[in-house]
Amino acid sequence: MDEIKLHHRINLLNADYARCIDDDRMEEWPGFFVEDCLYKITTADNHARGREAGLVYADSRAMLQDRVSALREANIYERQRYRHMTGVPTVLDVQGEAPSFEVRVEVPFLVTRIMRDGSMDVFATGRYLDRVVEQGGRLMFKERLAVCDSNRFDTLVALPL
Repeated sequence: MDEIKLHHRINLLNADYARCIDDDRMEEWPGFFVEDCLYKITTADNHARGREAGLVYADSRAMLQDRVSALREANIYERQRYRHMTGVPTVLDVQGEAPSFEVRVEVPFLVTRIMRDGSMDVFATGRYLDRVVEQGGRLMFKERLAVCDSNRFDTLVALPL
């Protein structure tokens, strides 16, 4: 597999993922994941200790779709939006060959939260630990763990990271 092309495709996947959330196109967000996936937001402490529970935990695309429905219809939270900044992905491992391969990737992130009144703050920093596969000619997340550097969140994690 061409390493430069793979890095480029992973960069595009992360850019599209961040833009989807930042542009409030939440209904499209579950489409970045395969049907049988894992999405979790956790802290670095919990991850280091092997604790499975997370602030957010979903183990299927259907659960991600339910989360979006809850965001739109049920949850009450102060309106906010995010701006993601992602760093250069590091490919940790590649298993298999195209079209049936899995890539383990680490990507640093910083998320700024913008509130309705215009105030901004650094909401989360950390790293994504991903397992990426190809389906239908496009890269998708089989697993995305958002491992946050801090254990403190000053509000409900309403939107996905």
